[in-house]
Amino acid sequence: MFDRDKWQEIFETIRKNKWRTLATAFGVFWGILMLVLLMGAGQGLQNGVVSNMILDSTNSIWFFTDRTSLPYKGLPPGREIDFQESDLEYIGNNVEGVEYVAAENMLMGNFNIIHGQKSAPYQVFGTGKDYFSIKIYQDYLAGRRLNFSDNIEARKVCVIGDRVANVLFAPGESPVGKEIQIKGSVFKVVGLFHDEGWGGRFSERIYIPFSTFQRTYNPSRNVRLFAVTTKPGYSGKAIEQRIMAVLKQRHLVNPDDNQAFWAHNQEENYRSVMGLFFGIKAFVWLVGIGTLIAGIVGVSNIMIIVVRDRTREIGIRKALGATPWSIVSMIITEAILITGLAGYIGLLAGVGLLYGLNNIMAIAGAQSEYFSNPSVNLKVAFAAMALLVIAGTLAGLVPARRAARITPVEALRYTG
Repeated sequence: MFDRDKWQEIFETIRKNKWRTLATAFGVFWGILMLVLLMGAGQGLQNGVVSNMILDSTNSIWFFTDRTSLPYKGLPPGREIDFQESDLEYIGNNVEGVEYVAAENMLMGNFNIIHGQKSAPYQVFGTGKDYFSIKIYQDYLAGRRLNFSDNIEARKVCVIGDRVANVLFAPGESPVGKEIQIKGSVFKVVGLFHDEGWGGRFSERIYIPFSTFQRTYNPSRNVRLFAVTTKPGYSGKAIEQRIMAVLKQRHLVNPDDNQAFWAHNQEENYRSVMGLFFGIKAFVWLVGIGTLIAGIVGVSNIMIIVVRDRTREIGIRKALGATPWSIVSMIITEAILITGLAGYIGLLAGVGLLYGLNNIMAIAGAQSEYFSNPSVNLKVAFAAMALLVIAGTLAGLVPARRAARITPVEALRYTG
């Protein structure tokens, strides 16, 4: 039941000791604020780094060719190796644990992409039928991705990045359904995407079906590079080693030659990045918990002083018939009120500062490649605030129980 007299007395006590109350509240406020800001900054750093380093599915492995460095079966070192379409088919059918296999070829040479009277140089890539099951970190602003049928029927269609569209098309004009010219061939735009890779530079790309690319621009039918993804439960490192062995066998490369082929294992890269941020988050929590402990110690000290200063008052209450529980509950309620309110204000201030920083960066166009969208897990923040409130309550409970056990005579004799 609501006890009006008790609350009036609590507020009167707070009013009389406003500087002491503010000192207590500030310790709690500062602890929560710093924890929220540190957590938000750590998450912003992680978002920025991951968005620029983890560009494709985290279970993907990309394979590239180079020159051989060792002789093998009468063949000299220094040979250039090209992947073939048959390599991809063999790997997809025979290497256990492979989920998707997709090729990527880049159109070489100096040329402009043309639309109407506008033209500009952009990179053009031929992509396999499963390519967009691997390159998943793209936001489609209009239209669709390239699909299986585009590759099977070798359609002359393409998807373009929004930076390409901004140059080749008029402001507000949708490129979907329009035509562009790529090195003498006309392609219909079926999708418009944005890709944050390398600070948005991946949005300056154009993708066409791999089969169309091979027929139109690559009579040799070789493959520049390809990617695979691993099925759940399979090790990316183990599959990388199996594919390397297959490639060396098919292209007559010395098993000890580590230069002819090389791979970029996104799974290993992702684990390394997450391991780094695990350490960063552990450091953030260490600093944050240290700040919270400082706030808890401050609350404890203030509550001890509060009880000591009110010892004579407590004695008078007991002489007038106040029960020990009424005395304890009043002091605990005061502790909960101060810590809870200060913690909530600190939480709101921290979230507000992060939100404001995010908006300022967006308005000013100051998004960094290595810092993006600072945010905080509100469940964790509320848990930290609850911990601080509980600690504040316990801090008030110990001296309150001690005071409640003092006899009225002892309390009235107390001189501080």
